[in-house]
Amino acid sequence: MTVLVVVDNPNAWPLDVPGTAVVAAREYLTDPRFVALKRAKVFNLCRSYGYQSVGYYVSLLATARGHRAVPSVATVQGLRQSSLVRIASEELDGLIQKALAPIRSAKFDLSIYFGRNMTGRYDRLCQALFNGFPAPLLRAEFVRTEQTWRLHALRLIAYNEIPEPHREFLQAQLLRFFESRQSSRRFRPRYELAILVNPDEVDAPSDERAIRNFVKAAKRLEIAAVPIDKHHYGRIAEYDALFIRETTAVNHHTYRFARRAEAEGLVVIDDPESIVRCTNKVYQAELFERHRISAPKTLVVHKDNAASVADVLGLPCVLKQPDSSFSAGVVKAHTAEELESHLQNLLSRSELVVAQEFARSDFDWRVGVLGGQALYVCKYHMAKGHWQIQKASSPTERKYGKVETLAVQDAPRDVVELGVQTANLVGNGLYGVDIKEFQGRLLVVEVNDNPSVEAGFEDAVIKDALYDEVMAYFREQLDRRVQGMGT
Repeated sequence: MTVLVVVDNPNAWPLDVPGTAVVAAREYLTDPRFVALKRAKVFNLCRSYGYQSVGYYVSLLATARGHRAVPSVATVQGLRQSSLVRIASEELDGLIQKALAPIRSAKFDLSIYFGRNMTGRYDRLCQALFNGFPAPLLRAEFVRTEQTWRLHALRLIAYNEIPEPHREFLQAQLLRFFESRQSSRRFRPRYELAILVNPDEVDAPSDERAIRNFVKAAKRLEIAAVPIDKHHYGRIAEYDALFIRETTAVNHHTYRFARRAEAEGLVVIDDPESIVRCTNKVYQAELFERHRISAPKTLVVHKDNAASVADVLGLPCVLKQPDSSFSAGVVKAHTAEELESHLQNLLSRSELVVAQEFARSDFDWRVGVLGGQALYVCKYHMAKGHWQIQKASSPTERKYGKVETLAVQDAPRDVVELGVQTANLVGNGLYGVDIKEFQGRLLVVEVNDNPSVEAGFEDAVIKDALYDEVMAYFREQLDRRVQGMGT
C-alpha cells in the first residue's frame, strides 16, 4: 500500500520518512494518478482543515477514492464540535487531573505529536486524546477552575505552528510511528489486518499459538496481520480489516473498536451488531422463540415475575446475567432459597435476567460457523465434578473438560444444520453455536460471537486449514470491497 504524506508545500517540509512519498495537497487533489491510485494511506498534514479548505478536501477525497485518511473527515468535524470535546474531557477526567496536578498556572497547552509529548509523564493522556481524535498533530488546551482541570479545546495544528525545539522530537515520532508498522514486514502485502488481543486475559478466545497461526495464514493470502491491543484504538483507520480475538462486551473497548472500525470502512469480525446480539442472553432468548429455534425452556425474569420461576421451570434451574460469557455470570439454583438469593443478586445489576430449565448433559456440541458455513465441530465435555464445561478455581485458574474435535462431515448432520441455521440468524461472521442433547432433543443454548479457536483443540482435525479459511474469508470480503470501489 502506498503511503502518502500530504502537505501544502513539499519544499517547506524538511522531515524525511523512509517508505513514504511527500505530495503537495493540490497535486493530490487534482492529479489523475492519485485519483486512479488503487490503495493508499494518506497522512494529511495541511495547514488548515476548515470546512471546504484544501486540508478538508484532502481527507474528504481520500475517503471517496478508497484511501485511508488520517485525520479522517469524521475526526476533523468531531474536533469542531464542542460537545464532543466536552464529552472527552468528562471521560478522561481522572487521567487529566492526575497528569496536570503538578501544574500551578490557570492554563496549560499540551502538544501531541502522533500520540506523544516531549514530556513523558503526559504520554498516557496524549495517547488517550489521540485515540479519541486520531490526528498526527494536535494541541490540547486545558483550563483550571477551583483546582479542577478541564479540556477547553482540542485542535489540529500545522507544521509551522510547532516550536523549533520540538521539531527534532517530531521527527523521532514520525519515524517511530511508521517504523512500528514497517519493521515486522518482509513482504509487500495487499491488505493489512489488525488482530485485537489482550495478552493478560485469562479466558482469551485464542492462545498465542493460534494467533501466530492466524498471522501465518494471513501472510499466505497476501495479508499482513498485526496483533494490537486496546492502546492502538487511534490507529484503527490505518488497517483494512479488524479481527477481534478478545472477549467482547458492549460496555467495553472491544465494542468501541468494532464501531470505529466499521465506521472507517474496515471488514470487521466481530462486527458491532454481532457483539450486541451475542453478548445479551435476553436478546437471544427472544430471537430463538421468534424463529422457533429449539432451546431449553426459558423465562425472561423481571421483578414482577421472579416468584414464578420455580413453578414454570422447576428446580434445579439455571440463571444467567444477560451479558455473561465463558460460564461467568451463570449460576444453578437447586433450592427455592438459592433461587431467591441468586435472583436478588442478578436483578440488582440488570432489569432482566434469563432463567432456563436445567438440561443435564455430559457435553455440549460447539458448531463453529464462518460466513454461513460450518467450519469445525467440537464436543466440549463438562469439567470434572462440575455441571459446566469450565470451572473457575480462582480468578486466574480454570479447569476444563475434555475437548473432542470432529470433521464437519463426520458430525451428526442435524447438529451441524441446527448450528448453521441459528448462526445465520445473527449475522455472517464467525460464531460458535452451543447445542445440548437432552431427552432426545437438540437444544440451542447460545450463539457466541467470538468462539474459541485454540491451537490443538478446534484446529485438531483440519489443522492449518482452519486458519486459512478464516483469512480467506477476510481476503474475499476485502477483494469485494475493492472491486465495489471500481479499483
